[in-house]
Amino acid sequence: MCVGKGISEMHGTGQMGWLAATVTATVLCAMASSTLLFAQDQADEPPVRVFLDCQGRAFFGCDFDLVRREIAWVDWVRNREDSDVHLLVTSTQTGAGTVFEMQFIGRERFEGADASLMHASSSTDTRDELRRSLTERFKLGLVGYAGATPAAARLRVEYNAPAATLAVTPENDPWNLWVFGVSAGGSARAQSRTSSTSVNGSLSASRTSEHWKFRWGARARYSEDDFEFSDGSTTTSLRRTSGTDVLVVRSAGPHWGIGGRASVTSSTFSNQDMRVNIQPAVEYNIFPYAESSRRQLTLQYRIGSSHVRYDEETIFGVFEETLYEQMLTTSLRLQQPWGSSSLAMTLSNFLDDVGKNRLTVFGNANIRIVRGLSLSFFANVSRVRDQVFLPRRGASDEEVLLRQRDLQTDFNYALNVNLRFTFGSIFNNIVNPRFDGGGGQIFFFD
Repeated sequence: MCVGKGISEMHGTGQMGWLAATVTATVLCAMASSTLLFAQDQADEPPVRVFLDCQGRAFFGCDFDLVRREIAWVDWVRNREDSDVHLLVTSTQTGAGTVFEMQFIGRERFEGADASLMHASSSTDTRDELRRSLTERFKLGLVGYAGATPAAARLRVEYNAPAATLAVTPENDPWNLWVFGVSAGGSARAQSRTSSTSVNGSLSASRTSEHWKFRWGARARYSEDDFEFSDGSTTTSLRRTSGTDVLVVRSAGPHWGIGGRASVTSSTFSNQDMRVNIQPAVEYNIFPYAESSRRQLTLQYRIGSSHVRYDEETIFGVFEETLYEQMLTTSLRLQQPWGSSSLAMTLSNFLDDVGKNRLTVFGNANIRIVRGLSLSFFANVSRVRDQVFLPRRGASDEEVLLRQRDLQTDFNYALNVNLRFTFGSIFNNIVNPRFDGGGGQIFFFD
């Protein structure tokens, strides 16, 4: 039909002209037909469906409202099972900030088309700088998938040339990778018969390089609570804690770390006027440390001594003593497309009396069981046999009620379980913050 139209329009020309016109019309018609077919194929291709999954500390860096507004050329869905791309965001703390790892995991029509990006944030970045930097990285990773959809015709590539500045490296960094922090704060609240005040402060310094990690911190906190009873009598609850600690670690290959901790602490709650502790340590990671943002399985052993001076005579009749102890900790941490989980077990005991020991098991998880159904839990269980610091006189009723003293116990536990089921529309593209009180930001959605 297209060729016939070209022939009729060229009728009356010479034979060679007529032939050239026929060939030209045929080629143009074929090009037009293939363009039409390509446009039709694109029109039949739905937008990319994306599931945003910010785990761990990355939860606080993702602003889902901003992401939906800035990346409107994909469909955001509530469940991983409905997605074409599972955008998994994890993070790792560094000496100067946080490194975010973004895994773009292809599913369904993009099965096997995986990609990853990194973003290193500074501890001095504002909340707005962080959320916008992550959003730009999300765009960069998703544009490759959107190239196979109608959105490709509306996307443009821009490049902002950097200024001719010297790249910052440990050699020319004026701070030589050191990061310092200072904080101070307080709170106050009151009613007719109760009042509460507290003040706190801290200092910190850290340096993290490929081979060494150094962290130092000092903190202090004072709190006072006043109560008036119905008979007019009053009581005051005081708590004071302070301390300083240092961590030094030397990297010893992709699986080993060697170092130690030292601390000086004081706590009225634990009947400790001063405790000086030194513990050399060694750690082995079954997985390479380079994979720490997705998985870790570590074994850590510490051994050392503590010299303690107590506020009051202990249940063993001493005011001061030196304790020798050891500690073994095994820890598993996973951040995977199906969710996140961590499990740790710590066994400690005194070297001169293994009967004085403590076993602690800690675990938490957020697991997607099936579409729309997720299970989250937190558990901490301890068998306690090492409370050598308890005051001999015991604790008064007042101290028990006001939680002024650590109390004698054989165990501690805490448990929280939550089962959640959601159903309905799979899409979550609309942003409507009305009546959210100026907040309303969603950092993580499932």
